[in-house]
Amino acid sequence: MAEEASSKRPLKIVAGADSFGCSLKDALVSHLRSLNIDVEDLGTSSYYSIAADVGRRVSSSSSDGAVETRGLVACGTGVGVAIFANKFPGVFAATCLNPSEAQNARSINNSNVLAVSGMSTAPDSAIEILDTWLNTPFKSPCPASDSKPWPPEIETFLDNSMKCPKLELKRALAEESSCHLCCLVKNRKLNPIDIIPGGSMKILRETPTSAIVRFKAGSVEPAHHHTFGHDLVVLEGKKSVWNLTKKARYDLGVGDYLFTPAGDSHRVKYYEDTEFFIKWEGQWDMFFDEELEAAHKAVEQELENGSK
Repeated sequence: MAEEASSKRPLKIVAGADSFGCSLKDALVSHLRSLNIDVEDLGTSSYYSIAADVGRRVSSSSSDGAVETRGLVACGTGVGVAIFANKFPGVFAATCLNPSEAQNARSINNSNVLAVSGMSTAPDSAIEILDTWLNTPFKSPCPASDSKPWPPEIETFLDNSMKCPKLELKRALAEESSCHLCCLVKNRKLNPIDIIPGGSMKILRETPTSAIVRFKAGSVEPAHHHTFGHDLVVLEGKKSVWNLTKKARYDLGVGDYLFTPAGDSHRVKYYEDTEFFIKWEGQWDMFFDEELEAAHKAVEQELENGSK
């Protein structure tokens, strides 16, 4: 039973899907709840947004905490959601189309996010895949091992494979010859963002548009939204983003990635001089949802409440 697979610690599953995987995700969530497994259902969104939300939650959960947190994502193929969930440290998302693949993914890769295909997998088959994934321990016999225990040297190899090297982005940025982003922005003057004090931006390319953006320590972006979604990666510094639409806060440092969907109202605070790479589709626009003074007060209140 699934309860036996999580006997060491209570199990929590964070689930989400896009429109092609939502029906299958709903069936699997119902099955998990019938097993008395705690489920946080994030609902339905674009495959890249929902997978990033699930991946972020699994990544931020403590590996040695009281509760083991895993993820369940679904899209048309199960591939797109796995790619975006895997952008977060400590996430091992695997697309599984049959129970054997689920067993291999758990035994070999210690998969903690299961990705399934809404277009290729029927609910009954998906439940069988999910049960296999829940019940298979890391390094256990699986089809890849001919259903036999792994030899000691393979077990050692599998243990070492879980120790992924962290992204040393600061070092990469210091080595100008090997950093493409630095080469793009080197010797180029960033233009002030007149509508937000402390900000400057340099467009690097068009269609899709990408840019390097800098903000001075202490700067605040008032709540605003765009008609486009945007991806960003922090290159230097530290910032917090409050997505007011999703009622979520994201604390970002060097190397962290965040996708903000079109129309989502968000407010930003910069704790240090911060630089980030941002990419979006279409023409730049920005619609403010509050005044700058109100934004400063809201950020102060959020930080005060967070310190209590």
